[in-house]
Amino acid sequence: MKNNNKKYSFLASNKFCLDEYCLVPFMEQEMELIRKWRNEQIDYLRQNKPLTKDEQSKYYHQVIKKSFYEKKPEMILFSFILKNNCIGYGGFVHIDWNLKKAELSFVLDTNRTEKLETYKKEFSIFLKIILNIGFKQILFHKIFTETFDIRPNTILVLEKAGFVLENRLSSKNYINGSYVDSLFHRILISEYVEK
Repeated sequence: MKNNNKKYSFLASNKFCLDEYCLVPFMEQEMELIRKWRNEQIDYLRQNKPLTKDEQSKYYHQVIKKSFYEKKPEMILFSFILKNNCIGYGGFVHIDWNLKKAELSFVLDTNRTEKLETYKKEFSIFLKIILNIGFKQILFHKIFTETFDIRPNTILVLEKAGFVLENRLSSKNYINGSYVDSLFHRILISEYVEK
């Protein structure tokens, strides 16, 4: 892992770890890896078409890069690191600074998602670290997610971490020949228990 040098100016620290896993500000050198994982997992993400290298590069330079210098960025993204290797990324998107709420985003290396126990373990670890950042460092009041109901293991991990089902939108998305529901989960700062 190369030295990142990017930091979020509003965070006291820019490296958050639990055991061997760490979150660090999103690293530009991981852009192609992230693009590959997103394209491989397109059915689970709100992404209409495969991302090109050019689109990914523009997104980094026009959206992500400026977030390091803003006091209230549109998004706060981290690389998910294990033993100096990036195994995923995620963070907060669609941030509403007035209401102090944000949507949680997470993508894990496709090979790791295919191993059920690995996925559940690493998503759980990511949640422990990111919720601590969101509620203890940034002081969000609400963190929410949108998950397609074809992802039962994701939903299981979210609920085990304290997320509560808030809403279901029926047949919102057409995936692999059938309509699937979107499930919206949330956790409030008043409900958060550091684990």
